[in-house]
Amino acid sequence: MNVEIILFFVFSVCTLVGASLVVFANNPLTSAMSLVATFFFLAAIYVLLYAHAIAALQVMVYAGAVMVLFLLVIMLLPLQNTPLPLRPSPARWVGALSTASVLGALIYASLQWQKSLETLTPTTQTTTMSQETLMRFGNLEEIGLSIYTKWLFPFEALSLLLLAAILGAVVIAKARI
Repeated sequence: MNVEIILFFVFSVCTLVGASLVVFANNPLTSAMSLVATFFFLAAIYVLLYAHAIAALQVMVYAGAVMVLFLLVIMLLPLQNTPLPLRPSPARWVGALSTASVLGALIYASLQWQKSLETLTPTTQTTTMSQETLMRFGNLEEIGLSIYTKWLFPFEALSLLLLAAILGAVVIAKARI
């Protein structure tokens, strides 16, 4: 067992703890700061995977810009320490069903991916990479081309999802003012 594997497990556990605090913390500021910590631990995992450009983007974009925006929205909310009622509602049932179906799809996809890896023969796996491939790996130009060509729709869908979440927080806050 080498140092990289130990660091990977340490960063993974810290990421899971930070993500759990995001979900289960009572204070929204604690949740936001736990999310910042989770972003930094994810960046550390990217560094272990030799994806230094993605690690830097993770810190600059998510831990920097996006979290500043989230903190601004949290500060706009009139926060009170009243516990939320846990009565079942149709929206909660739809959310629980959606979460369960997404989790099921992820488990199914990971099992299919594992089966496809097991069917690969040693002759079909490439053990050496060309020098040109190694030079392009993690290059910001290649990342930009990939994001804005192959992954443009998911990239824009994520930005719209973040915008909808922020608008929803502002609408909820406006109703309480």
